[in-house]
Amino acid sequence: MNTKVETMSNETKKKLSSEQSQELLRALKARFEKNMNRHKGLEWAKVQAKLEVNTEKLWSLNEMERTGGEPDVVGHDIKTGEYIFYDCSAESPKDRRNVCYDREGLESRKEHKPENNAIDMAAAMGIELLTEEQYRELQKLGNFDTKTSSWLKTPSEIRKLGGAIFADRRYDHVFVYHNGAESYYGVRGFRGSLRV
Repeated sequence: MNTKVETMSNETKKKLSSEQSQELLRALKARFEKNMNRHKGLEWAKVQAKLEVNTEKLWSLNEMERTGGEPDVVGHDIKTGEYIFYDCSAESPKDRRNVCYDREGLESRKEHKPENNAIDMAAAMGIELLTEEQYRELQKLGNFDTKTSSWLKTPSEIRKLGGAIFADRRYDHVFVYHNGAESYYGVRGFRGSLRV
C-alpha cells in the first residue's frame, strides 16, 4: 500500500498546475521567438501542441527552467516527430553547479562532499546530460560556457577508469577535458537535453 501511495505522489509531483504550465509556455514561446536562429523553419504552435499533451515532459522543462537552464528548441527529429530541447543558458545552469559527475564519484569522496551529482540530478529531472557531440552542436548556435564549464555524458570506457569529461568555450574554441568523477567546482554544472 505504501508503494502505491509513493508512486501516486511521484506522479502528482511531475505535473504542473494549469497556471504553472501557462507561465512556462509563455516563457518558452518568448525564448523561441527571440532565438529563431536555433530552430530555423520550426513553428511554435506545433511545438506547443506537442508540449500540451506531454505533461511529464512539460514538468521536466520546468525543472530545466527552474534551475537556470533556459531550455529552447534546437532541433526536430523528423523520424520520430520529437522536438529536441537543450539548456541554452549562456553559462552552465546556476542551480546545477558544484556537483560531482555521478553517485559513485560522490561516494568515493572522503570529505567535503557536495550535496549532489549530475547524473542523479538529471535523472530526477527527467533529462539526459548532453553528449560531447550535442555540446559541440549547441556551441554552433552561440557562445556558451565562456566563464563556466559543463559535465558531459561520459563514455563508459572513460568512466570505468575513474574519469569523467566536461567542456567549455575559451579563446573562441570549444575544449573537452577530463577530471576524476569525484571532483566538483563552483563553476561546473551540467546541461541537459529533452525530447518531446
